[in-house]
Amino acid sequence: QVQLVESGGGLVQAGGSLRLSCAASGRTFSRYVMGWFRQAPGKEREFVAVISGNTVYADSVKGRFTISRDNAKNTVYLQMNSLKPEDTAVYYCAADTSGRLYSGSYYSVNPLEYAYWGQGTQVTVSS
Repeated sequence: QVQLVESGGGLVQAGGSLRLSCAASGRTFSRYVMGWFRQAPGKEREFVAVISGNTVYADSVKGRFTISRDNAKNTVYLQMNSLKPEDTAVYYCAADTSGRLYSGSYYSVNPLEYAYWGQGTQVTVSS
């Protein structure tokens, strides 16, 4: 069982920055595929970024967001710059302990395939 705890959300003006953190339990964190997703009111949960050894981003955040991890701290981060009002959402981190969801050239953007989820952290970007 993996527990994930997000932090770092808040209210920021358009053009500002926030850094989200997700602390994970488990002794093999370095092997986990870690993803960030977000869900705006009335919308489906959508893929933002994923990291294993490499990283992949949704087109909507490419060039503005950076996903990274510190395996010594069992933590994954999402640095969000140049924030826009349309980035407003609850942000969730997710974990795949099998390694299957990011392997070679394949990666999954389907939230249904990730087994472990944090509680979410609200990000609100004002215009």
